[in-house]
Amino acid sequence: MNILTPHDGPDISPIDSGEWHSATFWVLVVGASALVAAALAVFACWITRRRSTLAHKLGGKRGPDKALVFQPPRRATAVRSPGSATHYLRKSPSPTAAAPPPTTSPPQPLPPTNPVMPSGGNSPHTPTAPEPTPLSKELADANATEKPKPIEPETNDGKLGDLHFKLRYENEKSALVVSVVSCQGLPGREPAGPDPYVKLQLLPDKQHKVKTRVVRKTRCPVYDEDFTFYGIAPHQLAAITLHFVVLSFDRYSRDEIIGEVVSPLSTLQLHSGEATALCREIQPRSLKMRSVGRGEVLVSLCWQPAAARLTVVLLKARNLPKMDVTGLADPYVKMYLLYNGQRIAKKKTHVKKRTLNPVFNESFVFEVPAAPNATLDHVSLELLVLDWDRVTKNEVIGRLELGAEGAGSARHHWREVQAAPRRQIADWHKLKE
Repeated sequence: MNILTPHDGPDISPIDSGEWHSATFWVLVVGASALVAAALAVFACWITRRRSTLAHKLGGKRGPDKALVFQPPRRATAVRSPGSATHYLRKSPSPTAAAPPPTTSPPQPLPPTNPVMPSGGNSPHTPTAPEPTPLSKELADANATEKPKPIEPETNDGKLGDLHFKLRYENEKSALVVSVVSCQGLPGREPAGPDPYVKLQLLPDKQHKVKTRVVRKTRCPVYDEDFTFYGIAPHQLAAITLHFVVLSFDRYSRDEIIGEVVSPLSTLQLHSGEATALCREIQPRSLKMRSVGRGEVLVSLCWQPAAARLTVVLLKARNLPKMDVTGLADPYVKMYLLYNGQRIAKKKTHVKKRTLNPVFNESFVFEVPAAPNATLDHVSLELLVLDWDRVTKNEVIGRLELGAEGAGSARHHWREVQAAPRRQIADWHKLKE
């Protein structure tokens, strides 16, 4: 029987725990490295695709190794007008310019860029430089269709010129068509000429009021404007009178009246559909006022020194001039309080329709400065009697200035009010131009 000893057979020893932990550590390190490498590869692919996408958007053929180049923003272009081949917007027509006809003329040929100069010097009729081309087709069409201006006379021998107009009546529409054609030989009120326009109304109703456009700086304006008045029966034509007033526009002041034309239809024979051309001489409007005067106003004044108040009662007016051929007017009064020559307050009455002897009976109170020691020495009152008009600016009938520096009845009335405070004192005063 063999007895095994400790030294017989293979050597068996227990495994060391330190070696096991070292192998596990290296396995984890290798796995983590693989994950990081995979993540870096994915990120590099994403960067490459992103750069390719940006290069395609910018329109350049850039490779993945080329750096992105900054592209400056594109220059903004002008907005195109609808239906136009140019970059310029269509300008709205001027309200004072002549309207072009509906048909357009063919485009004008452009001048040569390098004109050949004839030998022997420059001719006064030969251009020395090319004309600038228009910016757009609209400007070229406007220049091609512009009407030639009529030759303006230098002198008018004291006359106010002539008014050319046409009349046409349409039976089917019961309408009267008045065409204001032009004015010829207007007086030159300004160095460059007036800015004339024509106002038209039908008398005696004074309900149909129209006006033409303003033509700048000319004594021979051309309008060619038609005005249609509906609801006029054939038997009513004999009772209608056309009243034209020619005025000169003023941007900073009241429009100046050049003259008027009165044309009754009772002396004309209007046939349906046929136009009748007429020419009438423009008559001065101020002759009536010079012959019959501008009328009078009745004003009552009361001065209250303690309250520094001036009470003005405008009672009535009489014998005002006729402002139209019907012999009527639409007067009202505008008042200004002046202190040392400066207007500091204003009031106005109501309009009294169709009368030459209006009755107002309206009271106004003005506060005088420098209270409580206020006086009327540096105060004056200016009154304007005007004729109201729905269409154009109101026309001044007459003026009156009450004050210490006045003359005649106006000065006497003012002194009487100063000498008798707290009393209403009334007096008649003639209107002046």
